[in-house]
Amino acid sequence: MLALTRTDVRRLVPMPDAIALMKVAFAELSAGRTVSPLRTVIPVPEAHGDALFMPARVAALDALGVKIVAVFQENRSRDLPVIHALVCILDPETGQALAIMDGTYLTALRTGAVSGAATDLLARPESKVLVAIGAGAQGATQIAAVCAVRPIERIIAVDRDESILTRLREHLERDWPEVIDRLETTTDAAAAVRQADVICTATTARTPVFDDADVPAGTHINAVGAFTPEMQELPAATVVRATVVVDAVDAALAEAGDLIIPLDQGLVERGKFARELGMVAAGTAPGRTSDDELTLFKSVGNAVQDVVVGRRAVDRARAEGAGTELELGV
Repeated sequence: MLALTRTDVRRLVPMPDAIALMKVAFAELSAGRTVSPLRTVIPVPEAHGDALFMPARVAALDALGVKIVAVFQENRSRDLPVIHALVCILDPETGQALAIMDGTYLTALRTGAVSGAATDLLARPESKVLVAIGAGAQGATQIAAVCAVRPIERIIAVDRDESILTRLREHLERDWPEVIDRLETTTDAAAAVRQADVICTATTARTPVFDDADVPAGTHINAVGAFTPEMQELPAATVVRATVVVDAVDAALAEAGDLIIPLDQGLVERGKFARELGMVAAGTAPGRTSDDELTLFKSVGNAVQDVVVGRRAVDRARAEGAGTELELGV
């Protein structure tokens, strides 16, 4: 069995490859050719955390495995990442464990990559200004992914905490130096949003992180942070007026507070959330239909993302002799 580090995963699966994998994985998901049960969440309230268990199979890509991810909010005060994760990939023919790998970076990579896929499918081709709200580890890969599919000239990163913005700059300098000369940082979300062509939100907010009135016509939004019914990054009014695309309908309506809250308030009907990214990728549902249309991709994450990226990392590691061999049965 292989063990793959963060550095291994980053080198073996570049962002453009991850974006392409997301389009295939979600097309398979929407066509009903994958298995990905709703994640099991175990709350750890005394530590302000959640442990999540996410298995999946994508037969078309020989991908089978599970991710364990922990989201512990108090880690910021410990100078630790809020998100820790581990991915295990199995052989779909024998059930043997092929590899374990760092899932913290993989989670950020695949979450960024699905926003890259959604941006490629839904944003205006000439989009030049990206606003990234939430400057943690997810923010860095959101930026990298959108820049991979659109001619972004300005990146405006927004966070309430200046130290997190400083850390984001350091992360980008290390992992994505090609975008650093386009980066601006601010704590003023309203001013940033008013200039946006593409907005990415990657927070754990329980109240909206911007005002609907500030969002220009024609903007595309990727909302990937809020992943429980109580969390809410987006104003209900934005959801009401947007063309909404989700990663998976059942998961979104079970977990996404951004959709559940306006639905419970009677502001929208369930049918508004019937369009999946895989349908757009496969051409069975439309994407953007006009330049002034507001498009919204809401993702709560799906384990198909993790297992297809993990499988690609394993295949390339085997081909290149990368990683560390482990023998657990001795």
